[in-house]
Amino acid sequence: MHHTKYLIIGSSHAGLSALDAVRLQDKTGALTLVTQELCLPYSPTILPYVLSGQARPDKVFLRDQKSLDGLSVAFKPGAKVVAVDGRSRQVTLQSGEKIEYEKMLLATGAAPKRPPVKGLEAVPHHVLRTLEDALNLRSAIRKDETAVVLGAGLIGLHAAENLAKGGMRVVVVEALSQALPGYFDEEASQMITRAFSDSGVKILLNEKVSGVRGADGGTTLSLASGGSLSSGLIVIATGVQPRVEYLAGSGIEVDQGILVDERMRTNVSAVWAAGDVAQARGFFESSKILNATLPNAVEQGRIAGMDMVDDPALKVYQGAVSLNTYKFFGHRAFSVGMIRAEEGCEVEKVVVPESFKYQKLVFKGDHLVGASGINSDLDPGVMFQLIRRKAYLGDVKARFCASPVDISRVMMTSIWR
Repeated sequence: MHHTKYLIIGSSHAGLSALDAVRLQDKTGALTLVTQELCLPYSPTILPYVLSGQARPDKVFLRDQKSLDGLSVAFKPGAKVVAVDGRSRQVTLQSGEKIEYEKMLLATGAAPKRPPVKGLEAVPHHVLRTLEDALNLRSAIRKDETAVVLGAGLIGLHAAENLAKGGMRVVVVEALSQALPGYFDEEASQMITRAFSDSGVKILLNEKVSGVRGADGGTTLSLASGGSLSSGLIVIATGVQPRVEYLAGSGIEVDQGILVDERMRTNVSAVWAAGDVAQARGFFESSKILNATLPNAVEQGRIAGMDMVDDPALKVYQGAVSLNTYKFFGHRAFSVGMIRAEEGCEVEKVVVPESFKYQKLVFKGDHLVGASGINSDLDPGVMFQLIRRKAYLGDVKARFCASPVDISRVMMTSIWR
């Protein structure tokens, strides 16, 4: 049986961030990095660029074998964990191999969530979650054929744009009343939807696929409204769910994801969780939430790693603040913090249709709690820091609303000093 002091399951941002934090304090303790992927660590955020051909598959890795060897990391690719025993501190791999650990981080991420559509499992379809998924989808692009994408979230719209640029006729089917509901309000969403329409991508809102069947070398999708679509390619992008199936019987508490405290500790001794799989406290609420963003994964991974080695510089987790950036058809968009104003909030909004510009600031008292924009000059990172640090606007609030780019930079310069 393989024994390791530190076991990290999952090799994307959360896992690597934890690895770096551990190695800052403990240079030599046995550290094993396990992933079910067959390749070196990479970021899921690169997948749209692999799909478009902008990024070469062999150039997307976050670490190479030499760098892992230099950190004395035992890297195990193609090793899927199927069971965890918190009492004996052992995990079982699909191969049957067991690994005994002293401290373990679960950073297994999330998996695509397939909708309960009759006949879907019987017909070929694609998802976009791994490097292999991106390469398979890219190879399936056929010019002048029709592709149907289920779901108008970030993954679905990334797929739709790249399929359209590959020459396909693309239809996106979304059950809700707007695209990107988790990232933008209705007005910003309508602008993004219009950009897709202007580029030849049709987005059907308030619509569902009720059934799928193979027909004449392609697929027919029945719509809940009564119509139908013919397609040569189907992409499922109806959301993701934390990968927790291997935790059955482990004793580790799971709700939507793995429940963790402000140090990323689970309820089981010597087990931490971070990234898309972890359910931690929110920033604006006391309840525990999922926050599947890259910055959050890095932060949670760092906190977990520091706690695993009792790093005295550790600062506990303050809660999840969403931060998303998105580029589409030559435009750029972002959203940070609150998307929609709650009771007691006020909104400052600027919309310039002729230049396709949108900017929204959400305040609660004298604090910024949300910001979003399309082709805006606002810096998402600065907005994130102002929200996260609960920067007091006070007397500069009016000037901030009138000139948020300049005033935010002045404020952050003062804060960083």
